[in-house]
Amino acid sequence: MQESKALVVKKKLSEKQYIVLYFFIYSFIGWLLETLYSLLVLGHFTKRGFLFGPICPIYGFGAIMMILFISRYKKNSIKLFFASAILFSAFEYIVGFALDAIFAAKWWDYTYDFFNLNGRISILYTIAWGFIGLIFINNIHPFFSKKIEKSISTIPTYILKVLIYLLLICLIVDTVLSTLKYLGKL
Repeated sequence: MQESKALVVKKKLSEKQYIVLYFFIYSFIGWLLETLYSLLVLGHFTKRGFLFGPICPIYGFGAIMMILFISRYKKNSIKLFFASAILFSAFEYIVGFALDAIFAAKWWDYTYDFFNLNGRISILYTIAWGFIGLIFINNIHPFFSKKIEKSISTIPTYILKVLIYLLLICLIVDTVLSTLKYLGKL
């Protein structure tokens, strides 16, 4: 009996479950960065982002897009830079457009920045996204990936899966409630 237990290998999370886990971790880190920026610039706490909860999904989706679509350019910094700059400028523009179209609200405005497009993107941030992609793919994600793997190795897989599903349910509820709030229905 003891030997058979020793032979049982702990099943890891699926790739999709890791993606969901990374989404929540990077969404929370994005919320923390936004909150710290607000504290430093404004001198007080300001609610950041669309949702009620402490996550900014745009950061989570951005991180997942980098992991899935541009990490293949890791060995070519020039391609990685341009892929990041283009991908995230397009993503930022689409999200800004959608938020404005659906809720008639702007969560960011680059109207007064040099070489901007409808105040949704600007050349300064496009360049920043290129460098952020380089840093994220080469340094940030490998660092967090190792830390996460080490941390979750001690947690039973079924608990991790339950946590992932609970986080997804919370995200759905938060998204619905936040949408209703911004549409004036709540």
